Amino acid sequence: MKTIYNKLLLLVLLFPLSILAQSTFTGTVLDQVSNQPIPGVNVVVEGTQNGTSTDFDGKFSLNVKKGDNIVFSYIGYKNYTLVYTAQKDIAIRLQEDASQLDEVVVIGYGSVKKKDATGSLTTISTEDFNRGPLVSADQLIQGKVSGLQIINGGGAPGEGAQIRIRSGSSLSAENNPLYVVDGVPLDNGGGGVQGGRNPLSAINQNDIESVTVLKDASATAIYGSRASNGVIIITTKKGKSGDMKVHYNANFSVGQVSDYVEVLNSKQFSDFVMLQGSPAQQALLGTANTDWQKEIYRTALGTDHNVAFSGGVDNINYRASVGYSDLSGILKEDNFQRVTLNTNLLGKFFDNHLKVEFTNKTSSNKNNYSNREAIGAAVSFDPTQNVYDTTYGYDYFQWLDFSDPNVAIPNQEVNASRNPLSLIEQKTNKGTQYRSIGNVQFDYKLHFLPELKAVANFGYDYSSGKGYGSTAANYVVSGQRSSNYNNLEEKKNRVMDLYLNYNKTFDAIKTNLDFTGGYNYQNFNYINSSFVNDVVNNVVIPGNSSNETVNLQSVFARAIFSINDKYLLTGSIRRDGSSRFSEDNRWGNFPSAAIAWKINEESILKDSKIINDLKLRASWGITGQQEIGKRYPTTPLYLNSTETASYQIGYDASGVPVYLQPYRPQPYNLNLKWEETKQLNIGLDFGLFDNRITGTAEVYKKNSNDLIVFTSNPQGVGFSNADFYNIGDMEFKGIELSMDVYPVRTDNVKWRIGGNITFQDSEVTKLNLVQSADSQGLTDVGGISGGTGNYVQNHQVGFAPFSFYVLEQTYDVNGAPVEGVYVDRNQDGQINENDLYRYKKPAADFYYGFNTDFQYKNFDFNMSWRGSYGNYNYNNVYSNFGNVSTSLPGNGNYLNNASTNVLETNFVSPQYASDYYVQDASFLRLDNVTLGYSFPNALGEGKNLRLTGAVQNVFIITDYKGIDPEVSGGIDNNLYPRPRTYTLGLNLNF
Repeated sequence: MKTIYNKLLLLVLLFPLSILAQSTFTGTVLDQVSNQPIPGVNVVVEGTQNGTSTDFDGKFSLNVKKGDNIVFSYIGYKNYTLVYTAQKDIAIRLQEDASQLDEVVVIGYGSVKKKDATGSLTTISTEDFNRGPLVSADQLIQGKVSGLQIINGGGAPGEGAQIRIRSGSSLSAENNPLYVVDGVPLDNGGGGVQGGRNPLSAINQNDIESVTVLKDASATAIYGSRASNGVIIITTKKGKSGDMKVHYNANFSVGQVSDYVEVLNSKQFSDFVMLQGSPAQQALLGTANTDWQKEIYRTALGTDHNVAFSGGVDNINYRASVGYSDLSGILKEDNFQRVTLNTNLLGKFFDNHLKVEFTNKTSSNKNNYSNREAIGAAVSFDPTQNVYDTTYGYDYFQWLDFSDPNVAIPNQEVNASRNPLSLIEQKTNKGTQYRSIGNVQFDYKLHFLPELKAVANFGYDYSSGKGYGSTAANYVVSGQRSSNYNNLEEKKNRVMDLYLNYNKTFDAIKTNLDFTGGYNYQNFNYINSSFVNDVVNNVVIPGNSSNETVNLQSVFARAIFSINDKYLLTGSIRRDGSSRFSEDNRWGNFPSAAIAWKINEESILKDSKIINDLKLRASWGITGQQEIGKRYPTTPLYLNSTETASYQIGYDASGVPVYLQPYRPQPYNLNLKWEETKQLNIGLDFGLFDNRITGTAEVYKKNSNDLIVFTSNPQGVGFSNADFYNIGDMEFKGIELSMDVYPVRTDNVKWRIGGNITFQDSEVTKLNLVQSADSQGLTDVGGISGGTGNYVQNHQVGFAPFSFYVLEQTYDVNGAPVEGVYVDRNQDGQINENDLYRYKKPAADFYYGFNTDFQYKNFDFNMSWRGSYGNYNYNNVYSNFGNVSTSLPGNGNYLNNASTNVLETNFVSPQYASDYYVQDASFLRLDNVTLGYSFPNALGEGKNLRLTGAVQNVFIITDYKGIDPEVSGGIDNNLYPRPRTYTLGLNLNF
């Protein structure tokens, strides 16, 4: 006992000395680049519980002893360790850590560390975005993600795109992915309305922080409905605490036509007509030498500006930006103007237990849609005619009826082109669009149970637009003169999410549980109206009008288990209800499950100098589909008949006939139900040699069942010729590979090479209307120009969807196609529809992208490539204008120019069904090249300047005969050419 008392006495005597040995260490923590203070940085004496955090001004104060190791840590920055040697008021500068910034990725109703993700997802952030005159989120990530294929609809400014994740999932229903913007799920396809272009252009590309692509069912099933085609989550930039920062971005662009359709020039066409035409047709030739394509195209100028303000005061962070874009298209008169406003406010209250975030993205678009009929007209119009001719008061040369020169060739003569320039300058098509996307989210961490938080998210997406236009008073077609039209549309999308999240680590069993469960409500309202003002007859002709609603409601739950930071389990279930279906089929259940094994955490690899990351994943899940365009497909509705279908029921007192307008039933199918897509995915993530090599390999298989297909009704069934039915199944298989390699990574030099490749295959496995593999399948697919009611694609069991359905062309000894001679495939002695066969497909066997970044001190260089192999196009330009009869019609009233292909085939008549026109469209495209230089502190401390120069659509390598092989749907019919664009960019931060 005496020994214990002696020890206690010694401790009491030494305690004051230990206090005296400690010192107060003070200082400020700053961002290394901006030199701004960083609040909330953890400052801890290594190996102890002694620590503090920086205040709003980045300042700290901590009692320490000489020789203590002081560790400074903050999310998104590299840790910094300092040995205390009695320093006073020191300034610590932390460096951003890109690898840490990438650690947390956004998923449905929350986020997860990337290393703990069990599903197939890819996040592309600001530094990896494509560069150039881009105005929408899809353009930022084109070619960057395996399993994601983006095909722009053409070269118009702000043009929309066909976007497919793992080939989509349906035949007739929606195949676009679901877009979620800052927690607000948008309408299918992004939610565009009249007066706009690409619906995603409503979000200024300069405001986007990251784009996350969810590909497998484990990642997407939490969204249930509309997630069969994958999910794209767009997250916008947020403010950070500190003094106000200003960011200014600007670019100036010049676009030029990169290629023209090959048609006969003036001399070639004159020789052609003199050789093939009748005397009457020869007499129609003019004396001009007009290149109509050069008449309608121009050099396009564009500019884009964005200024953003961000910072934080006390517990409030903010960011606001204003953007302006003015982009002209290479087609004359084509123009896209956009004004955007983006705001974000984040408030933290009650010791950070309550977070309130408000976001708003508002845009106003003004469009001049140049008349795209001019593109086809420029290909087919007679090059020997002058552009202008005022002889008959039309201002432009036009083909007129010989019996009355004041009358245009009748509209029934579908191949009689109008003057291409008159189509642009005498017919206007314009549009305006307003869109606002916003939400407010409350995130409350319970004081008495901090592991549990309640989240309430209230969002909206409101769009209104108007498409309008008019025709000149002296336009050649009398019935269209001085007319104008207006199409009005509104979309109102309201969303509410209410859910709980419980996140707790159980140290005793080394397990972390992250559980989320809640309720989702979403309501869509669609309002349309239109009218045509016939000035000649002084009447207003009302068009169709509608006011329709679709409602979706869901309950969902998800649990994520992390065991020993090595084994990961994820399970989710969502029950969705859609107003599109009848009560018996309204609800669908969509579960998913996934497992992952972080192999690198095993003891044998934990200290490996070669393998930094190695994770094996497997997942399975079911997602739903109800987006079929029609809003009431299962509801019995009636439509008021037109006046021409009125029924006379008698006479009034004056003897005037009295008519009744009856109602007619609309088609509906009470048995229609959800499409379902089951998906199995196996993935491997890896990082080698201090993550100088990182990558992912994926294998997936999808089966879509109960496909909703719009197809013909059997005779005597239903109230129309066609309706929606659940009649088919499809199977999708694929392999996805992606990799990033850093051959050099030093303080002054950084070189990254990245690439991805996707192998894909799809097949129709069931169509109830098809009784055997020898039947025709669904043939009314893939409509083309030329003739009436011609289709060249087909859906059939055992083949890829949209396979080309054509006749097998025969060739002579010189390899030239023989007109009208085809292979008698069924050997019945005649050539007819029974000899059609399925030949090639629009979907590529594989597509790929690769890119590289090189940085040397203040210089940076970026280059991006894209390509595909095994995809085919039907060249409708060749099939429509590659024959004599189209150029020299039998009535002899007009002439049409011909594709140079007519000189190769010498076809007299159109051969629309020939497989000769199904052409290999594989390609390799250099998408863009960018060179930049940064001027640190150019305008003062922390005020940085960067200049860039870029070229977009640099060149393309392909054997395809058209102007561009990249065509959505596989039918090439007068594509708006993609320009080659040169851009000068300026970025200023202070």
